[in-house]
Amino acid sequence: MSVNSKHLATFLLGAAAAFGAYKYANMTDEEKEKMAAALREKAKNLKDSAMDAEDKALEYFAELKTKGTDSFKEYMPKVEEFFESLFNKGGAKPAADSGTPGANGPTTHG
Repeated sequence: MSVNSKHLATFLLGAAAAFGAYKYANMTDEEKEKMAAALREKAKNLKDSAMDAEDKALEYFAELKTKGTDSFKEYMPKVEEFFESLFNKGGAKPAADSGTPGANGPTTHG
């Protein structure tokens, strides 16, 4: 049986965990409390950063949506009309069969 990188990584991870447990067991109560407080502070900062990033992403996508729509209308004014007629949004009747397979729905091949 040969040792591959997966086995080596598992061994190193186990050794690191054992060393961490050993160091934690040998800490004083004051050191344990300081470490816990530092971890709580880091977790709080990480959470705050994530929440800020979420808010910024929502703002960015909302801005992109409005600016994108405006740019689309500005640079291609006929496209909105085209899509409305394409998706029958304006209440117009669907176009007649153009003779193209799939133009009026799925076709069956037999």
